[in-house]
Amino acid sequence: MKALCWYGSGDVRVETVPDPHIINPRDIIVRVTLTAICGSDVHLYDGFVPSMQRGDILGHEFMGEVVEVGHENGLKAGDRVVVPFPIACGHCYFCQNQLYSSCDNSNPNAAALEALQGYSAAGLFGYSHLYGGYAGGQAEYVRVPFGDVGPLKVPDNMSDEQVLFLSDILPTGYFAAENCQIKPGDTIAVWGCGPVGQFAIRSAFLLGAARVVAIDRFPERLGLAQKAGAEIIDYEEQHDIVECLKEITGGVGPDACIDAVGLEAHGTGIGYLYDRSKQMLRLQMDRPTALREIIQACRKNGTVSLAGVYIGLIDSMPLGMAFGKGLTFKMGQTHAHRYMRPLLEKISSGDINPAEIITHRMRLDEAPEAYRIFANKEDKCIKVVLRP
Repeated sequence: MKALCWYGSGDVRVETVPDPHIINPRDIIVRVTLTAICGSDVHLYDGFVPSMQRGDILGHEFMGEVVEVGHENGLKAGDRVVVPFPIACGHCYFCQNQLYSSCDNSNPNAAALEALQGYSAAGLFGYSHLYGGYAGGQAEYVRVPFGDVGPLKVPDNMSDEQVLFLSDILPTGYFAAENCQIKPGDTIAVWGCGPVGQFAIRSAFLLGAARVVAIDRFPERLGLAQKAGAEIIDYEEQHDIVECLKEITGGVGPDACIDAVGLEAHGTGIGYLYDRSKQMLRLQMDRPTALREIIQACRKNGTVSLAGVYIGLIDSMPLGMAFGKGLTFKMGQTHAHRYMRPLLEKISSGDINPAEIITHRMRLDEAPEAYRIFANKEDKCIKVVLRP
């Protein structure tokens, strides 16, 4: 089969690799009909996630047709499914409490992640050997472990583009907004108007926010946020985001702030240059430019919700400020399984239209060019989907 493989920073290639096969009785094999490039994939592409190996198959946002089932599990060949990005056993303490991205049994390389973070998280598709080394879904076929737990069968009357993002970015945006504990009348600020930021904006309104303020620098992303009802700030034009947010909230600050950017945040000023220099020299793993700004901007006793990925150690964080303001931090990989069915209903009812963020539709064999366009934010790119 054809699959997109990682060979180093900025080097991904479509290669012919062996077809996957059933290894465990709970496995299923899915023929991929649509897959996507996620902002998290760019961290792999840019070389910031450790433990990648040459030839690793990328991709954790995918859906397709079941072609083989390990044993009877409610799915059968021919079923159309969307697959959540975390791999979860369904039986451990965390799965039983719907904390699927913390599954105790799906990461065969748990010891490596424990050494880095103290505890292991769930295995992830196509996201380094720290998270299990599983082959990803930017391929013609993929093996899905615990196929009786994760994949969601989707209605025939819904298109692939309508449901694909249930795999990750729609639940992630919703989870980020839900973590804000939104009350009627709240103002929510969202840093980053990429795909996750777009869904965080829409989810914040669905959950009752009165105002959402979206912060980015790309006109096409700000325009899409504005179309969803958000007020927008271009941080290259308005350099002091903290003062701007104070001004538009009567000096109070946003009730909650969402970081939809993560470890490769951009910015202006000396703080950003400091972060970028330290990351390039590998003196720290992440650029906390947006996060530092969020801590400064959020109102007293407000909530900081992290949806953007962070992977390691950072410094120069205003922790004393966060403590003094009494901020609550909520973060982590999304427990996607928990949200897929409720969000499918919101798509079906017309409350949200995930396909509206797609700007580029390309073939799997064009994936290296698609990565370049998406990573460099060229051609007004917001979201790329690939069809094998």
